[in-house]
Amino acid sequence: MIHFPPVTTDRLILRELTLDDAEEVFKHFSDPEVTAFMDIEPCQSIAEAEDIIQFHIEDSGCRYGLFSKESGSLIGTCGYHCWVKDEGGPSRAEIGFDLGRAYWGQGYMKEVLRPMFRLGFDVMQLDYIEATVEEANVRCQRLLEACQFVREEELRDRLIYYKLELV
Repeated sequence: MIHFPPVTTDRLILRELTLDDAEEVFKHFSDPEVTAFMDIEPCQSIAEAEDIIQFHIEDSGCRYGLFSKESGSLIGTCGYHCWVKDEGGPSRAEIGFDLGRAYWGQGYMKEVLRPMFRLGFDVMQLDYIEATVEEANVRCQRLLEACQFVREEELRDRLIYYKLELV
């Protein structure tokens, strides 16, 4: 199992989530607006938050908690899953991210995504990064396109597929 290094930005400390973060993860993912475009229902218990964290601990990628330098509070998460490292084929992973409502529209995700892309390309040695977005999640689509992701033409399962390649 690979351990991913902590990352700092101007306003945040990013570190892998642990089971010690379950209470804050529960508060974050119990907000239906945070989970609206995710493949999970809002958390109903600390045990569900622990299950989410454990899934990411056991997954081949990583999930960082985004912690405010000012308050120390969890404001969101970001990470990679579905990491494919086929011999002879391209290495790729899907990036996912979420942010607490109070932090929307303040540039946090752009701040987080730059070092996360470096982590994907430099540490994980990805050839490209994938992202999937529901049609209705226009804010996320705009963010990915601002970060130079290329939108695939075909819509599958009501999801828009994006790809970012190392140039």
